[in-house]
Amino acid sequence: MHTKQEKMEAFGRLLDVMDDLREKCPWDRKQTNESLRPNTIEETYELCDALLKNDELNICKELGDVLLHIVFYSKIGEEKGAFDVADVCNKLCDKLIFRHPHVYGDAKANTAGEVVQTWEQIKTKEKDGNKTVLSGVPDALPSLIKAYRIQDQARNVGFDWDDRRDVWKKVKEEIGEFETEVEQAQALDDSLHADETAFEEAKKVAKQHATEEFGDVMFSLINAARLYKINPDNALELTNQKFIHRFNYVEAKAKEKGQALKDMTLEEMDALWNEAKTANKTTN
Repeated sequence: MHTKQEKMEAFGRLLDVMDDLREKCPWDRKQTNESLRPNTIEETYELCDALLKNDELNICKELGDVLLHIVFYSKIGEEKGAFDVADVCNKLCDKLIFRHPHVYGDAKANTAGEVVQTWEQIKTKEKDGNKTVLSGVPDALPSLIKAYRIQDQARNVGFDWDDRRDVWKKVKEEIGEFETEVEQAQALDDSLHADETAFEEAKKVAKQHATEEFGDVMFSLINAARLYKINPDNALELTNQKFIHRFNYVEAKAKEKGQALKDMTLEEMDALWNEAKTANKTTN
């Protein structure tokens, strides 16, 4: 591992390279906050993918790509006379010091739980800090992650289940309400209707109700995951990868037999699916 001096020199080298690229490269020169934003999102997801796979080589690489974007935005800010990378670092350090009075002050916190309990209260005291408990949750977060963050923020001020097992009552309640809305929508589809305009409007309303209830089901399941210390986004991505692996197995076996998936029966595909599950357990 490198010394602190070597780390500082490496960061300085990155700043020098960024200065060169911004001045001499036509592509880098034309970039703006707006043009970089989609790439930043992509790079962040690539980092998340490497983290989920525990791929140390790519974690290092993708961290570099994300760091490049941080330095790039800082350079654009400097050109505008708004801020530079030193401001970014200093603001971050000031915030971390303020939020850790048990490290830099006289407060006491012996466990991670004790730190989290006071986290939101500390943030609301900051200059330009969060004005409400949920205002710190970014609007642009993906919905699943956003739901988790909302629930976690509410928990920090005591809005949570006393016994996590009680969450299952809520999950079952929401599933029941969703089933009711779906059944009502299906009954509407099956009914006779003379007034086409009124029927279409009723279908629209029924779909909206079913959509809202499905959202409630997902929100309650995410809440359950949080209470049992399971990250729902990671859990869903693991299931995505598992499905991809098994489906690819089904497709490969079908090709070995000279068959196309669209020509196979569901029973045939299901048999191959069960093979994939067994093969996966064996390899694990």
